[in-house]
Amino acid sequence: MTNLVVPQQAAAATRTRPPGEPLLKVEGLVKHFPVRSGLFGAKQHVRAVDGIDFTVDPGETLGVVGESGCGKTTTGRMLVRLLEPTSGKITFEGRDITHMNRSSLRPLRQDMQIIFQDPYSSLNPRHTVGRIVAMPLSVNGIEPAGGVKKRVQELLEIVGLNPEHYNRYPHEFSGGQRQRIGVARALALKPKMIVADEPVSALDVSIQAQVINLLRDLQREFNLAFVFIAHDLAVVRHFCERIAVMYLGKIVEVGSRQQIYEQPSHPYTKALLSAVPDVTKLGASLGRIRLEGDVPTPINPPSGCRFRTRCWKAQDLCAQVEPPLDPKPNGSIAACHFPEVGPLR
Repeated sequence: MTNLVVPQQAAAATRTRPPGEPLLKVEGLVKHFPVRSGLFGAKQHVRAVDGIDFTVDPGETLGVVGESGCGKTTTGRMLVRLLEPTSGKITFEGRDITHMNRSSLRPLRQDMQIIFQDPYSSLNPRHTVGRIVAMPLSVNGIEPAGGVKKRVQELLEIVGLNPEHYNRYPHEFSGGQRQRIGVARALALKPKMIVADEPVSALDVSIQAQVINLLRDLQREFNLAFVFIAHDLAVVRHFCERIAVMYLGKIVEVGSRQQIYEQPSHPYTKALLSAVPDVTKLGASLGRIRLEGDVPTPINPPSGCRFRTRCWKAQDLCAQVEPPLDPKPNGSIAACHFPEVGPLR
């Protein structure tokens, strides 16, 4: 890979972030979408994200997992301010960016980037690859040493594409190559953090491995922090050091890779992991946990613990008191009154 002279970037991070502080800190983050039931119905709110807390350190990879509709993508878009939070606080490098206006956000856009899920719709088909990758540079008025074209060709080479493809259009590339173009665009401004919103879910399995390995190499080489949003637990285990599990707009457990995958505390985390197929035990009893009922509506979530309506351990306390995120015996923090004990079988 071509080296992009990272020491200056690391030095800048040290200067601007208070000592000992995380790169990103999220406190009580909320996003409610207003909806109406019928033409003259009462105004209600979809509680897509309903009060979450987590941190991301420089160079760390945090995975965010959960079922479809749990609020993962909404969270990611709020982190880079593509969505305006309803309430809560987002702190990046010691600065409160929760409701920062567009002009104040512009300098920070260089440090926070996003990779979108669909490599087909996230690239403008009317623009060449060179123009797509150069767009962040032109928007921010940056003129790299050696010129924009040279910089773009360096980026294409870094992500494993031919620099001579500068003048080609997105339709001339495969899905995996298009996602590499998206990665090159995200790298253009030498960011400190990238939100990857299901970056491999639309790709073939063989191509997924190539893109994940590319992201791992980039993370190590440039000390990038990742918020990696996914529903594929095998991919998250391979890529992420720490995992946050979401259910119905809430984080229910946060822990290291070992804590989450080998000894989960929250029943929902255990149920998710039991659904991952293990090719080494085909034909054997896998202890699959089958959750009963459907996910409740985020317009009117259950009282207390939101998972209680599908949980096999639920008791009266679960309906009366919302469990806080507390340390558990396995070392993770989980929101459960009656956590799991012992390793996952």
